[in-house]
Amino acid sequence: MRLADKPSFWKAYKNEYRSLWRLGLPVLVTQVGIIIVNFADTMMVGAYGTDELAAAAFVNSLFIIATVMQIGFAAGMTPLVGALYSRNEHDGVGVTLRAGLQINLLVSIGFTLIMGGLYFFLDKFGQPEELLPLIRQYYLIVLATLVPMAIFNCCQQTANGTTDTSTPMWMILAANVVNIFGNYVLINGKLGFPELGLAGAGFSTLTARYLAMAGIIVMFTTSRRYRPYIDGLRKGSAKTGSVRRKVWVTSYPVMIQSGVECFLWSFGAIVCGWFGKIQLASYQVVNTIAQLGFMTYMSFGVATSIRVANYNGLRDTVGMRRITSAGLHLNLVLSTIASAIFLIGGANLIHIFTPDPEVTSAAMLLIAPLILYQYGDAVQLTYANALRGTSEVKPLLWISLVSYILVGVPFLLLLASWLDMQNIGVYYSFSGALLVASVLLLRSFRKVMANKERQFAEKAANF
Repeated sequence: MRLADKPSFWKAYKNEYRSLWRLGLPVLVTQVGIIIVNFADTMMVGAYGTDELAAAAFVNSLFIIATVMQIGFAAGMTPLVGALYSRNEHDGVGVTLRAGLQINLLVSIGFTLIMGGLYFFLDKFGQPEELLPLIRQYYLIVLATLVPMAIFNCCQQTANGTTDTSTPMWMILAANVVNIFGNYVLINGKLGFPELGLAGAGFSTLTARYLAMAGIIVMFTTSRRYRPYIDGLRKGSAKTGSVRRKVWVTSYPVMIQSGVECFLWSFGAIVCGWFGKIQLASYQVVNTIAQLGFMTYMSFGVATSIRVANYNGLRDTVGMRRITSAGLHLNLVLSTIASAIFLIGGANLIHIFTPDPEVTSAAMLLIAPLILYQYGDAVQLTYANALRGTSEVKPLLWISLVSYILVGVPFLLLLASWLDMQNIGVYYSFSGALLVASVLLLRSFRKVMANKERQFAEKAANF
């Protein structure tokens, strides 16, 4: 083919950009809604008191591991449902949702029991003694939110796999409104409600998550769009047991990868707590701001995963490669925008969350390392989600262990403790871990795609 005959860059990718934007925008709106709630939680709790802010930071740093692992486990549904949806196997989608709900519920109960046991060891983490009463009360409230969250996540990922990213968006946005309103009336005692402080923020989150679960269940059982999947959902099939095993095999590597990655950030919070509540509170503030980048890259990573799964169902490896490249392009542009926002508006964002001048000063020192790791985060999220879309997720296990445990944890301790950089060192360590993850994920994706091409060619030859 002559050079002049080759399609232009824009012609080659414009349809992929459009599909990613159509799928990713509702997810992005959803993530922005989650960010707004997290911002509101941090602002309202931070305005109430620095002790409450530090206590919330510690509890959230523990639960974020279970939360992200549950989200990761549910994400294993997307490639399975996406492949079935692309082949119009409606009963298969319903049976997969039924099996997924059963497995996700069991996994969530397991996390609830594990986190419940951890409650009795909260005084062993080296946190300031005066924070423990606040920590214990808030911990128990958040513990009660894991099960409804798991059910919602499973239904949301099934909807995503059928290319419906809008309905879960509206469910989450409605829940977010409930959460913010609950914070307003319960933290400071407004409109006749009691003043509950940090516990009020916990109760508002609890209410919002149960309402979101109820809403999405009603949607699946009554909506015309999901009517084709109802028979499979209600009755299952003789193959439900094998589908459960398939859901487990596809989901647990994603769950572990998500948890191991998140562990590094949670461990960072624990290490920051070693240096006092100011270090811990500032870490919480900047972590909240950092979600602007992470949630954005994740949104288009999810969209990439959905489209890779659709192409995988059609055995189209060219499409799988092209949509992944398109997702990377979008995320690199978005990481540049996020970095500019942090650079220009970082000080203003920090002042929104806390009036404490000591916390503000400590948080300002974290802006530079926050900007440094944006590109690594964008790249690793793109390729991790692309691998999820292929259903070849086992590489995520060893990549996460190498990047975030074998590299990330020692590097974090080296900078934060041994070199006495404290929470600044914690934040700089993230860049090293994300760089390693990005390189390994890129190599694994290329290897998986080469294997897919051979497999599809062999099937075509035997057909």
